[in-house]
Amino acid sequence: MGDTTCNPDRADKRGYLKEPFRLFQLRDRDSGAFAYHYHEFHKLILFLSGEVTYRVEGRGYALKGGDLLLIPAHAIHQPIIGGGTPYARAILWIQPEALEDQGLEACFDRCRRQNAYLLDRGRYDQEKLTGLLRELERETGGDFGAQVLSQALFTQLMVWVNRWVLRAEPELRERAPRSDPKIDEILAYINQNLTADLSIDGLCRRFYLSRSWLMHRFKSVTGCPLHQYVLQKRLILAAQLLRAGAPVGEAARRSGFRDYSTFLRCFRKAYGVAPRDFGGHPASGPEEPLLP
Repeated sequence: MGDTTCNPDRADKRGYLKEPFRLFQLRDRDSGAFAYHYHEFHKLILFLSGEVTYRVEGRGYALKGGDLLLIPAHAIHQPIIGGGTPYARAILWIQPEALEDQGLEACFDRCRRQNAYLLDRGRYDQEKLTGLLRELERETGGDFGAQVLSQALFTQLMVWVNRWVLRAEPELRERAPRSDPKIDEILAYINQNLTADLSIDGLCRRFYLSRSWLMHRFKSVTGCPLHQYVLQKRLILAAQLLRAGAPVGEAARRSGFRDYSTFLRCFRKAYGVAPRDFGGHPASGPEEPLLP
């Protein structure tokens, strides 16, 4: 696969989650762009303050206080932080299995299908959401029955998030930031055809585009070079296949890698281990008191 190289500026996997869900708050004062990255878990972000544009799978959102972002597992995203007010947000990390077991994954599935990830503050009950988050935080102290009550609160919160997303679904895509229809088409094709010829020249032939236009426009719209996007999506799929028990060679082939040595080198660089040794990771990540 001629378009795929191992670049140190690739989108990185960030954070590890072992428990079903985890709640914390972050505050950043430095301006600039975080590296493009992804998670193997879902992420809810309640934006509290700051000057932030959030890119998710080619869409850019200028956030306002109270906006709620839903980032599905494996979606490549990047916050770009302006100066001035610190970037503050409450974050809930969620294992996909914690939702699938109860049929509560519809909200993330809808966002992924619509390629629209923002539930703005006028489309949900912010008071109810922040109240549930505060209660959930209080139950992390280890009192009697805390684990049972935490699970009940988490379930209640996700029921409401699903209701809000499903009610707003007809407007999700309509209210999503305007993008380039051709790049949207290319993104959809890449994600649905990871074993196809996704080289820059191959995509130019398929979509009747010039090489210079495609390379420049893709990076301009998504913030990520095209070959890096393709590489990361293939590595994500390979990791999923390995977790499901696929042999290394089969995982490489089914995720679109035509050169086995390239796959081994890129996988080790992305995940820090050889594919044959790939497995789970311990939970880690920052924690601060959630809401004032």
